[in-house]
Amino acid sequence: MNQEPYSQIPISLNRKVEIVKYCLPIVTTVIAFAGNVVLAEPNILLIIADDMGLDASRCYDVGNQQAPMPNLEAMCANGIVFDNAYAQPTCSPTRATIMTGQYGFRTGVGAPIAPDGSDDLDPDTPTLFDALAPTGYAANVIGKWHITGRDMGYDLPQQMGVPDYFGLFYGGVQDYFNWTAVEDGREVQIEGYATTVLTDRAIEWIEGQEDPWFLWLAYNAPHSPFHLPPNDLHTFDDLPVDEASVDENPLPYYQAMLEALDTEIGRLLNSMSDEERANTVVMFMGDNGTPNQVLNGLYGDHQAKATLYDSGTHVPLIVSGPGIDAGRTDAFTNTSDLTATIAGLTGAEFSSPDSYDFGPVLAGGEGSRDYIYTDHFTNRATRGGGIYGWAVREDNYRLVVPKDAPAELFDLSSDPLEQVNLLADGGTDEVIKIVADLQARRDALVATAN
Repeated sequence: MNQEPYSQIPISLNRKVEIVKYCLPIVTTVIAFAGNVVLAEPNILLIIADDMGLDASRCYDVGNQQAPMPNLEAMCANGIVFDNAYAQPTCSPTRATIMTGQYGFRTGVGAPIAPDGSDDLDPDTPTLFDALAPTGYAANVIGKWHITGRDMGYDLPQQMGVPDYFGLFYGGVQDYFNWTAVEDGREVQIEGYATTVLTDRAIEWIEGQEDPWFLWLAYNAPHSPFHLPPNDLHTFDDLPVDEASVDENPLPYYQAMLEALDTEIGRLLNSMSDEERANTVVMFMGDNGTPNQVLNGLYGDHQAKATLYDSGTHVPLIVSGPGIDAGRTDAFTNTSDLTATIAGLTGAEFSSPDSYDFGPVLAGGEGSRDYIYTDHFTNRATRGGGIYGWAVREDNYRLVVPKDAPAELFDLSSDPLEQVNLLADGGTDEVIKIVADLQARRDALVATAN
């Protein structure tokens, strides 16, 4: 993609928050690991935005309705931007891939977890936190959980190796200013803006660490309900706050929520000492595509969130920190790869056939993944609001196979928004061969689960 130089991205002069600069001081204590050069025992901060596709970020040239996120833009300018990073179509499956390094057909988590726990992640599944336990790293999750339901108990994070979990247990909140969290294995009522409260908890936890640490900070923003955040967190001051206005045009409220998220990320990073920042790898990603209410026809007839199309699974991924040069990479990356990569950075022992360590990419090398696999399914009665099935991408060809509809093939090199189905007229011999190869890739992969 042609990308505007970040130094030329216009920044409002009256912005209320300063851009966080990611220019890290030179350090001398380094180790070699997996072909990458990083600081010894780096801290790792994984930040997840809830419902944020490529079209929502100025780091990517998709559409024209990106939110102002100056701290993230600075991270993109000074870190590495992944142009081919993929998640699952919805939040629970993506989070399960990160927790386990496994695809949905192995974990059984293929759609959003219901409050009653349908399609729960098996608590006996080996997790990233199990791998980190012997390393001496402090490790925690703060924010959205949503990989188990209440039927298995609110202490599931602790059972799965997360000692001090705090956050919203389910898919979202009804009110960002008054919401229910889980803390110490029980529900507690929270008054305070959710994005700010989660940031406060992250700052408090990080300040309490004496050992190297890994923090998975899972914001629920910008997930609905769309609203106007506190005025000191964004620049959309002229928006009305009544529900009718939000319903009529939710996009600016979604953008304000993202800017508020960015402001709080900047506050978190600025809370660290220079020494700690210099020893911290920061990863930022979205968990699935943008909410369909704010797309404004960007992807034609395709929606984004909860679909198998590129619009629903192609997400931002930016990594910044010590030993990481600024630039962009077209290396294929899946959210399941975060598990092996984080383990690799910490020196933990971890292995999964679905998780590829992209540490070498951070050092300017090549990636080792040559395909992208996503699936979307449920063991419950099929519900509306999503496309179920699977998709495989190799090179620039992407095969989408919905559960109850004909397969579709797209060439992303000439059709990045997937508007031209190469199978619409039956396909040429070449197209049919490509489809057969992609189908064989998926068949071989799924066969490994038996």
